[in-house]
Formats: sequence, C-alpha cells, structure tokens
Amino acid sequence: MPTVSAHVALTLARHIDHVFGVMGNGNAHFLDALERSTEVTYTAMRHEAGGVVAADAHFRASGRLAAATATYGAGFTNTLTALAEAVQAHVPLILVVGDEPTSGPRPWDVDQIALASAVGARTYTVGRADAAATTVIAIEHALSYRVPTVLAIPYDVAKLDAGEVPDAAELPAPHLPAPLSPSSPFAAAAVDELARTLASAERPVLLAGRGAWLAGAGEALGALADATGALTATTALGRGVFPRGEFDLGVTGGFGADAAMELIGTADVAVVFGAGLNQFTMRFGQLFSPGTRVVQVDIAPAATHPHVGGFIRGDARLVAEALVDRLAATGAARERWASSAEVAAARAQEPCAAGGLAPDGRLDPRSVAVRIGELLESDPSTRDRVVVSDGGHFIGWANMYWPVASPDRFMMVGTAYQSIGLGFPSVPGAAAARPDATVVLSTGDGGGLMALADLESAVRVAGGRGLAVVWNDAAYGAEVNLYGLQGLARGPMLIPEVDFAGLAASVGARGVVVRTLDDLDALAEWAATPASDRPYLLLDCRISGDIIAPYQQEIVRVNS
Repeated sequence: MPTVSAHVALTLARHIDHVFGVMGNGNAHFLDALERSTEVTYTAMRHEAGGVVAADAHFRASGRLAAATATYGAGFTNTLTALAEAVQAHVPLILVVGDEPTSGPRPWDVDQIALASAVGARTYTVGRADAAATTVIAIEHALSYRVPTVLAIPYDVAKLDAGEVPDAAELPAPHLPAPLSPSSPFAAAAVDELARTLASAERPVLLAGRGAWLAGAGEALGALADATGALTATTALGRGVFPRGEFDLGVTGGFGADAAMELIGTADVAVVFGAGLNQFTMRFGQLFSPGTRVVQVDIAPAATHPHVGGFIRGDARLVAEALVDRLAATGAARERWASSAEVAAARAQEPCAAGGLAPDGRLDPRSVAVRIGELLESDPSTRDRVVVSDGGHFIGWANMYWPVASPDRFMMVGTAYQSIGLGFPSVPGAAAARPDATVVLSTGDGGGLMALADLESAVRVAGGRGLAVVWNDAAYGAEVNLYGLQGLARGPMLIPEVDFAGLAASVGARGVVVRTLDDLDALAEWAATPASDRPYLLLDCRISGDIIAPYQQEIVRVNS
C-alpha cells in the first residue's frame, strides 16, 4: 500500500513537474515514490541550498511552482540562506524535508519549524491520515502568499502505510485569491482622482516593477502610457514589461543613465505599479523631485516609501485597465512629452575605456559587458535567453548593458537577502523552466567560489544552452569599494586569482580566460554552433577592480 511519502509525492505531482534537491535519510522514501510513481522530473543538486535556489529560479523564469527537497538536520539547515532569499523575494516554492520523529528529537535534530519561521517560512507537517490534504494546503499557502513553504515528513512516519491516495476529486484544489480589484468606493474614488491627475499632467512617468509583470499588467500599462503621453521606466526586475521600448527610460536608480534619471526627476506626476520602491530603485530618496506627485499602486497593505503621496491598493493590471477606461472619455491618446530620440539619448551610458582596458591594464568591465551584450543580441540562439545574476558588485553590468525581452527573462537571485553564492544553482532551475532558451549566468569570483558545488549541476543540466560570465577581479568587490575606500584593512577583502576556466573544464565545460576583448570571439564561435554540438561555456573575465559601478558609487556616497 502507498506510504505517507507516496501520498506527498503523488499529490505534489498533480501540481508541479520539477523537483530539485539532495537525497538523504529523511527524504529517501519521498524520492523513491517520486521516481517510481510520478512523471515529475527530479534534478539532483550538489548542495541543499542549490535545490531551493533552483526551485526559486524555476518559478521566476516560468511562473510555475516547483519543489525542492532535503533531508533533516544538517540538510535542512543548509537550505536556510536560500529559503530566506525566496521569502524576501516573494517567490513561492515547496521545500519537502525530513524532520525529527514524532517521538521527539534525536541528538542530531534541530527545531526546524522554529528555524523556518525565523526566516519567514511556514511549516506544514504531514501525518499518516492527512498527508495528501496537508500537501494541498502547503501548495495553497505558497501560491496565495507568494512565499516558500516547508512540507515536513517526520522520520518515523515517512514509510508508514497510509492507504490509497485520494483521487483528485476527493481533495479540494488549492484555492487562490482573485486579483485585488479597486472596486470599493474609496478605491474607485482614488482611481477617478488619479485619472483626472494624469489627464492634466504635463510630464507624467509610469514606473513598473516585477509585481506588475506577475499581475499580467504589461498590455494595460502600454495602453495607459499611450493614453497619457507618459514616459516609462522600470525597476531592475521589471525590465521589458512595457511594450514600447522607444519611450522607456530604463532601470531607475544606479543602474540607469544619469540623463534618464534627470528626466524622471522633472516629472510632475509619477505612478508606480507593482514596485516596492527600495533604496536602490529610489536612488536613496533622490529619484523624484519634491514637486513630483508620486502615486503607488500595489497589493501591499500600505505605501512602501515616505515619498508616496497617494496610494491605491489593488492589482496592477486591474487598476491600469480602470485608468485607461476613465481616460478614454477624454479623447485621443496624447503625444509623449519627450521624443524617442531624446529618450534614446538620455538612456546612453557613459563611454567605456578605450581599447577595453582600464588604467591598471586589466579589462574594463563595462567594455566587456558591452561586447558580450552585442554578441548575445547578434545570434538567434542567444537572443532567446534568460539572464541569471548572482549577488555582488558586478550586478550593475548586466542591468546596464544586457537587454532582456521581459521580466521573466532576468532574475537577480540573492539580492533580496543581500546574499552571494546563489548563481550556479540558479542555472538548472532556469534551464528546466525554459528548455529552449540560453541561460546566461553573471557571477563574481567570490560568489562563484561559494557556489562551486553546483557548477557541476549547471554544466550537467544546461549543457550547450548554458553560458557563465565570471567577473574575476580577485576580490570581494563590493567590500573593497565600500570599506576599502574607508581605509579598512584590505586583506580580508582579497581573493587569490582563481582559474575558473580550469574549474569549468574539470566538470565538462569549456573554459576561456578573457584578458582582452578579442578573447570574447570564443563567445561568437560558441553561439554560432548548434546547442546540441557545443559544451557549456564559462568566460573567466579578468577585470579591473578600479572601475566602480554607478549604483555602488551611490552606496559609497550614502555611507561616507
């Protein structure tokens, strides 16, 4: 008869198609049932954190729920940083773990419920009589609240006979809340007022984040921009949400060009859809001028920044559609208050070092980023891509120089929790979510070393569809730029220069050391080769640490 673990596996299989993780004593029976009795694809990772990261990246790239799995004790505690990142980034996933027996903890057990709660994740523990129903509840919780959710299987319960697995009809489907409509009298009045404000605005700006993409608001926001003559801008995680790029000023904050940020600062009205307005998006409070009327539209309970002067609680798509309907009565769409040529000029980034080298003789990372961006755009196989960014100083380069088609084609895994070392394990998740796309990883040497266990996973799963760019400056660059400039001892901030190309070759990839821009011809050659005939490619870019990204300069300024 089916076991408790089989009930969990078979019920999960009705709602997900991928599980990532590491096998151990606590999840062995679950994985056995998953492999023998379901069509779910299981991808073995080499570190438990990697399983959670891969499930996280799978959702970000596809919008489809995935699961991770780990054993109890040390296996579970290894997941905590990745779990905290998913909580902070509002990414739903299911983490199936073993847990202490119902008779009480053993010497190697820890209070896993308390640890999960400490990073913001709720735990549901299955029993012999309710394993299938509890699994459905955990899925509903994850999707309803957009959070990772732990599903625990006590060690002494895992292989107990639980009877026949209930049919799908016997279990309620996960019930998800409907999009939050601005239908209350107060919300409707606020929408009416905002429509009047936009109708009379002379220099409106619309700013959208990842929440707008998750709401499916892209088309409605495009119509709203056309109706109001607004220029548009996005957060880093909202890139590509607006349909018309010719009037988009790019990413706000330190990832954007100074001239574009100056244009945003002249807006008389700015409406923010599905963006939390963190310190980086807001340029540490300097994005808008004091004369800008800032209105935020979000499903959060209240405004998330003190500069917000008006707040409408509602789904980004529904509010945008309501505004378009209100404005339709005012007549034809308005002309943009800046031309596409002016917008293009404002978005232009500063020129890079001549010849691609910085004064210290190492590569200027901006030149490398520009050239890689050109090569990625030039070949159809890499034009269809998902970009995954680890955390670190280098996050500016992909944001500034690599275009992406839509928000689900770019993810920054680690930045919500300010972590590094989650890059390589993100690749299998993104590759499984987008099986026809090229997965491009941007990582630093510090984060790359931290994630080395799952370099092999990235190479094995992505194969010829995978490309890693390692920004190798032989240092923890963010720390050097902040604390080194303050005069703190630099020794702990430095890393002996590591041969990442050699490490890649050791697990079956092609590694290329990049010391000049001509060395990037290897990427052009690789892109021109069919994915089935080429290996995973890692570019070990030996860059200068003297070039500080603009967003990092803002951090230095604020902390000086």
